[in-house]
Amino acid sequence: MAKEAQQGTIRVGVGGWIFPPWRGTFYPKGLKQADELSYAAAHLTTIEINATFYRLQKPSSFRKWAGAAPDNFKFALKAPRLLTYRTALAEGGDFMQRFVDSGIAELGDKLGPILWQLPRTKSFDAADIGKFLELLPKSLDGRRLQHVMEVRNDSFRDPAFITLLRDAKVSLVYSESEAYPAMADVTGDIIYARLQKGSDAIETCYAAPDLDAWAGRARTFAAGAIPAALPVADAMAEPSRTPRDVYLYFIHEGKTRAPAGALALIERLSRS
Repeated sequence: MAKEAQQGTIRVGVGGWIFPPWRGTFYPKGLKQADELSYAAAHLTTIEINATFYRLQKPSSFRKWAGAAPDNFKFALKAPRLLTYRTALAEGGDFMQRFVDSGIAELGDKLGPILWQLPRTKSFDAADIGKFLELLPKSLDGRRLQHVMEVRNDSFRDPAFITLLRDAKVSLVYSESEAYPAMADVTGDIIYARLQKGSDAIETCYAAPDLDAWAGRARTFAAGAIPAALPVADAMAEPSRTPRDVYLYFIHEGKTRAPAGALALIERLSRS
């Protein structure tokens, strides 16, 4: 997605790249598993890395991933669950530094947002969330880090939470899901949406009208506005109309068809 005048860059992708059902559907038959990331990165514009959620990775892995992707590609990193699944988030400072120092800098310019996904059991605690946000590193090797937070408990539908995110310049993840709260408040300088209502019964994961709608929403977000139909937690706040980069991921539900959904959305966004 090339950057347009007065608009941020829109990137579209999926979660991970190793998924056997994609072989013969998204990946050509006979493609070596070692070449799957290169293929995915050549056709999509971003990928959310899941491996970092389960354990710390080696610098050599980040270096290899970066080498497999073209220029202007971005990887989002899902932060370790040992940080986001703590009872007290604010107590994870030491391990957070270990994560940051684990080699993520090897991604270079291909390092995109870091996703902090909280479990459904985590409810809003202003003091704990506030202290946790203060722990998030602002930069790494001279490169500014971008952080996004996904919450899964309805108690976060609170203007006080939105204020904390805005003060920390951390972007709220918009979760389009049947199970989790959907809030489109703009709290940081990027937009990050996880589209989780896909279906493997639909060839393009999402139906055509829904893809059309998301193409329009992505452009609206990229231009600095909030799409009118999306819910927010703080209706009184007015975010600045500043162009923002947008990250959209087809993920979780309809996973077999997720790459097709991403490709269909990329095609729509390429139209003038």
